[in-house]
Amino acid sequence: MDSRAVLTLFVLSSILLFKDNVCVAYKKTVTQPHVLFILADDLGFNDVSYNGRNHGSAMKTTTIDKLAAEGVTLGNYYVQPICTPTRSQLMSGRYQIHTGLYHAIIWPDLPSCLPLEEITLAQKMKESGYATHMIGKWHLGFYKKECLPTYRGFDTYLGYYLGSEGYFNHNRSDSVEGIKMNGYDFHRDVGENLTPAWEYNGQYSTFVFTQEAQNILRQHKPTDKPIFLYLPYQAVHEPMEVPEQYTEPFKDKIKDKTRLQLAGIVSCMDEGIANITQTLKETGLYDNTIMIFSTDNGGPTILHYNNWPLRGAKGTLWEGGVHGVGFVHSPLLPAQVQGTVNKAFIHVSDWFPTIVQSIAGGQLNGTKPLDGYDVWDSIIKGTSSPRKELLHNIDPYFVKVTNITQLPSPFTPNIHAALRVGDWKILTGNPGVYNGWIPPLESGIVPIQPVMPEGKNIWLFNITADPDEKYDVAYKNPSVVKMMLAKLAEYYNTTVPVLWPDPDPNCDPANHGGVWGPWM
Repeated sequence: MDSRAVLTLFVLSSILLFKDNVCVAYKKTVTQPHVLFILADDLGFNDVSYNGRNHGSAMKTTTIDKLAAEGVTLGNYYVQPICTPTRSQLMSGRYQIHTGLYHAIIWPDLPSCLPLEEITLAQKMKESGYATHMIGKWHLGFYKKECLPTYRGFDTYLGYYLGSEGYFNHNRSDSVEGIKMNGYDFHRDVGENLTPAWEYNGQYSTFVFTQEAQNILRQHKPTDKPIFLYLPYQAVHEPMEVPEQYTEPFKDKIKDKTRLQLAGIVSCMDEGIANITQTLKETGLYDNTIMIFSTDNGGPTILHYNNWPLRGAKGTLWEGGVHGVGFVHSPLLPAQVQGTVNKAFIHVSDWFPTIVQSIAGGQLNGTKPLDGYDVWDSIIKGTSSPRKELLHNIDPYFVKVTNITQLPSPFTPNIHAALRVGDWKILTGNPGVYNGWIPPLESGIVPIQPVMPEGKNIWLFNITADPDEKYDVAYKNPSVVKMMLAKLAEYYNTTVPVLWPDPDPNCDPANHGGVWGPWM
């Protein structure tokens, strides 16, 4: 029996309820499960308490811990080291070298977006019969309206197009060619109707996004289409802003002001997820919902986010930048996998085919060649992952942006890149600025800073035996290094031109009613 048939069996089997010890049948009008995908922003590996409690962290994520413990925790799960690339791979199912978004993020002044010829996850879910809603951070480009969520498959959207804005005032500042810019970035879009949502000025975004999700769930009727709800929270990204009641419980344990604020932001998001889960149960949708939780990258240790005991941080190709926190939670999961830690090799790009094909029962035709794999059998049956290797990234412009119009040729080990094949992981070039092992401040553990020999540009690790990347074995395994470099060269030869246009000062919100929005 294939995974879709298994899932259908689970859904159909849920039509029997026990009330007062009597089996009662009811008619279920929706057979496709609802899908809730929650994406946390910058959540460090050690900033969820199911990891952190064993590694000196005072963070508390009661709801996330409970949902993970009752579901399937993803113990070998990977994302990209920064924001736009992870979101692009989630939405397209394709490596960033194949979409052109492999260098940095989409800044406010860049006339760039996820290429319009890419078919998105939302478009495929809509095609599969779902009502599609997005709430939160987009960060896949906005310079023209065709780049925006409601033009890329979402029926409705409430949120912000950029990143790093205020949690309360929803303002984002930038500077282009010496011109300082500032604008409001909060929008309610329905179809082609794009509207600045000024009414939320002064309201904390985690509250707003949580309440919007609850409203969508409460308005759903049994005869409506199944829901695909994509909720990329602003939390827990800086700036460090949160109502004081969320930091109060941590003041005795965390003395650093920045990390204290982070603890509050994390706690508030955790509460929001609890409220949404409760609403799912109150509306009767919970029993037919699959919830997926993921971070978008590792935590930025410079701001005291934490990935201990992993090496590195956000923006690096070390495990601390790319080994993500994730889980799947649903009463539809087989009983034998509920409460387990799944070690199958899974990447954020795998959600596209997994959700569309095995969860929604849709078709993958019409997309460009996918780099993601359908991993649903690995999740619900515990079978090995179809993924055997993972390109973390190749970015020839990582250190210095020069000659951006033409890829350097051929691939050399000086290029910023990383690749995983089976147990092996190779890094080349400059892996990123933050190379050490940084414990949480409140732990009292002494940080470890490695010696980085000048001129070194190749590292090799057996990542299964050495998940913290402490023992470089490149010199002991020259044949493995040769094989990995050859594979990197093969990937490099499939790289499309980078999407990195010149900044455009016409983006200035002063020219658009004080709002960040499409300018072309």
